[in-house]
Amino acid sequence: MTGVEVHAFETGAVAAKALAVALGVGFHPIALHRFPDGETLPRVAATRPHTVLAHVPLDHPNEKLIVLLLAADAWRRQGVARLVLVAPYLCYMRQDTVFHPGEPLSRDVVCGLIGRSFDRVITVDTHLHRTASLSAAFGGLPADDLSAAGPLAAALGGHDQPLIVGPDSESKPWVTRIAAQLGGEVLMFEKTREGDHAVTLCAKDLGRVQGRRVVIVDDICSSGGTLIQAIRHLRGAGAAVIDIGVVHALFPAAIEARLREAGAARIISTDSVCHPTNAAPLAALLADALKDECPP
Repeated sequence: MTGVEVHAFETGAVAAKALAVALGVGFHPIALHRFPDGETLPRVAATRPHTVLAHVPLDHPNEKLIVLLLAADAWRRQGVARLVLVAPYLCYMRQDTVFHPGEPLSRDVVCGLIGRSFDRVITVDTHLHRTASLSAAFGGLPADDLSAAGPLAAALGGHDQPLIVGPDSESKPWVTRIAAQLGGEVLMFEKTREGDHAVTLCAKDLGRVQGRRVVIVDDICSSGGTLIQAIRHLRGAGAAVIDIGVVHALFPAAIEARLREAGAARIISTDSVCHPTNAAPLAALLADALKDECPP
């Protein structure tokens, strides 16, 4: 039995291979066979490592969760002793309480499924607004929630001290970390949500924006509505340049085009999910957290 290997589906192979290189371990793809009726059969590599680091970002989760759990069963049957899920983006964490009667508590359902198949979970900047810790969400399973502030700040940096803007109160942890890295001031918007695609923003002290480079920082962008409103407010206040830094880029090409049309000069995301805006690699951050899985 060999030591440690990184395994991944084809859609996340680039970032997974970068992690394998950073750790100095082998990489193997997970093959997928799709049946005509829509069922999927994963086939894992024929190797038998002691530990598999399954690098699987869980964007588009309804397409990935079942095959991930099936792959976990295949690894165990192959004799793998330890399974670590490296999911830089962890799905279904927004629904961390029952907001309305008749809804599920999605976080507990999904974390329960994953926790029964894996020995440890590594993720990046997940939603933990009403959760004491990521480990608590997994019922005590060892779990690490890493901060992408370092890689994102490095990609967003320049020779100035930009104004770091948060589009809502929930973004404050990311805004504060990035501001600390870049040495910039912080400006926060207040957001009132009127639906999945309708929000209203307001902010005090917009006079600080005039003539400056502004960096809007958020953990997730999917519909882009909040960021587009923030850009418009900042342009109206006289911002010289507006950049966007996003940890998890879940938006399609049409939304990227709308962000640029609104006035975004640069849109930079981490490679927590594969996206054209990826410019802040997470391999070094993940490798540092996983070095205890790779003894010399």
